[in-house]
Amino acid sequence: MKELKKLPLIVDEPWLEPYESKIEKRFQNYQNAIRAINDFSGSILEFAGMHEYFGVHFDKLRNGWVYREWAPAAKALFLMGDFNWWDRNSHPMRSSPRGDWEIFLPYEEYKHTFVHQSKIKVRVIGANDSDLDRIPAYIRRVVQDETNHDFAGQLWFEPQPFSWTDQDFSLDEPAKMPLIYEAHVGMALEAAKVGTFIEFEELILPRIKAGGYNAIQLMAVMEHPYYGSFGYHVSNFFAPSSRFGTPEDLKSLINTAHGMGIAVIMDIVHSHAVKNVNEGLNEFDGSDHQYFHPGPKGYHEGWDSKLFDYGKWEVQQFLLSNIRYWMEEFHFDGYRFDGATSIIYKHHGLVSFDSSDKYFDEGVDEDALLYLQLANTVIHALNPKALSIAEEVSGMPGLCRTIADGGIGFDFRLAMGIPDYWIKTLKHKLDEQWDMFELWHELTNRPKLEKSIAYAESHDQALVGDKSIAFWLMDKEMYFSMTVLEQNLVVDRGIALHKLIRMITLTLGGEGYLNFIGNEFGHPEWVDFPRLGNDWSYQYARRQWSLVDDPLLRYQQLDKWDKVMIQLAKDHQMLSAPPAIQLHLDPDKKIIAYERGNLIFVFSFHPTESFFGFPIKVPQAGTYQIILDSDETQYGGFARLEKTMKYKTDKEQQVSLYVPNRTVMVMGRGK
Repeated sequence: MKELKKLPLIVDEPWLEPYESKIEKRFQNYQNAIRAINDFSGSILEFAGMHEYFGVHFDKLRNGWVYREWAPAAKALFLMGDFNWWDRNSHPMRSSPRGDWEIFLPYEEYKHTFVHQSKIKVRVIGANDSDLDRIPAYIRRVVQDETNHDFAGQLWFEPQPFSWTDQDFSLDEPAKMPLIYEAHVGMALEAAKVGTFIEFEELILPRIKAGGYNAIQLMAVMEHPYYGSFGYHVSNFFAPSSRFGTPEDLKSLINTAHGMGIAVIMDIVHSHAVKNVNEGLNEFDGSDHQYFHPGPKGYHEGWDSKLFDYGKWEVQQFLLSNIRYWMEEFHFDGYRFDGATSIIYKHHGLVSFDSSDKYFDEGVDEDALLYLQLANTVIHALNPKALSIAEEVSGMPGLCRTIADGGIGFDFRLAMGIPDYWIKTLKHKLDEQWDMFELWHELTNRPKLEKSIAYAESHDQALVGDKSIAFWLMDKEMYFSMTVLEQNLVVDRGIALHKLIRMITLTLGGEGYLNFIGNEFGHPEWVDFPRLGNDWSYQYARRQWSLVDDPLLRYQQLDKWDKVMIQLAKDHQMLSAPPAIQLHLDPDKKIIAYERGNLIFVFSFHPTESFFGFPIKVPQAGTYQIILDSDETQYGGFARLEKTMKYKTDKEQQVSLYVPNRTVMVMGRGK
């Protein structure tokens, strides 16, 4: 009998051999699912095409509009809206044995009433005898009434198709080495208001381009009823949030970004959905188990939201169609999957992962893992270079290996332990207590064949109740002492460590890098959206660009450092280079040196002492020179290093360096 060939994941990770049968079973589950999908739909892309069937569409053959809805347990559905003066009874829909409901509106009869921008809802008599006016599940635009704040679906028939000009845009660089700028359109302006897609395109995209970033991760794209949810309580999965503008406005933003060579990634929320009955999917057909798990299993207590039943074909089709829709209709270049840990585990990751068994025990939702494999299959079938990123904290093995290897198929995982490490260090340790061994471990401990996106902080670390790294470092001094006209020891320390933290995270922590909007220049304070508790203020739901634009403030020094740091990574293909090789680690002097991308990085985290003639053994003999250092005055330093100096290796292949405290120097070898 021929022995089955081991999956590459098992070959490359021998420690997984005790779980080989379970990993094989996951692979078989995927193959079985693909076969069933192909038998049913012909291909997975056809399977993920339900957005072209459900919802409102114009049928050219029948010359009229057809509206379809999946509501298997409902007793009756009625379409209503501006077109019939909101009559809740005049337009009943008919059902099929599959649980689909349908109504046809002839063009000649409705051409003057069923029109662009008119509003609709569907009245649903539910299985529980509820009688509610709902928003169609596949609706592509939802608007809120300014008077009564009620949400309704809106017909969106483009007068003419959007003219895309991004045919020559290439994903080669972002896919190979993503340098991601995480941003929220609504809070991107300095004005105390909700920003728009158009304002973001005109005012913020140029800043991102100037910063050197090659990808944007857009938050809060899908419609959500509560602005303060940061976009994570989604109600309408196929509708761009109307508070930011029209669908064409979003297309324009993405088209312009592509023209600048910038990829646009959506922060997609398939981990849960808003529990609201009036705006969302919850109890749509009058049951608690249409889109979601029934009972307590379908409710996330920590998030106060509903949880999808990934084992249902109709739910798979809904979510996979959602993936296809945003990529095809809006030209998104991939996704960052929010809450992947919560998706994967029935306990949502709220346990200690102190044993490898927990990646394969009954706590894992195998239906959810299969869904993520299918999702990644759809993404890469649509665009092989598209980016698929998992927000995953448990360290699920194989998450970022191909499905053929035995993995889940993501391209990258967010290195979520790194920002947690930085915040804990800043909160709980004095500078002299920083542990260099722990720092090295936290930034380098990742699967060797799975790619990570490193970041010092994202939106998570800046939410109200926490602080940005800059604010942890400088606190109230940021209000009074950020001028270049005076010296302040707290600010000097903060600026020095801010630069070191970001540089070592970028160059040591992964194969990609992420920054949250404004943090590149040390944006002060936290993020807090308008709510009752802050008297509906926009004070903290904005970005104060005037700070970095003022040459008399030190924010500009941090911004210059971020730009040169990102450019260094691009020039030397830093993140696509193999992981760093440690050259030196001195726990007492708090010096770390390593080589990556043919460059030598020497960091001193010592709070007070500088060292003369400090020996660092380098990989190759020759003459070295500083090409960048954080102590330059333009970056807020003290100009203690001489960049014209040449450092020749001795007979032990060492260079002797002057290493000032709280600095990083980047060295290159001469030809």
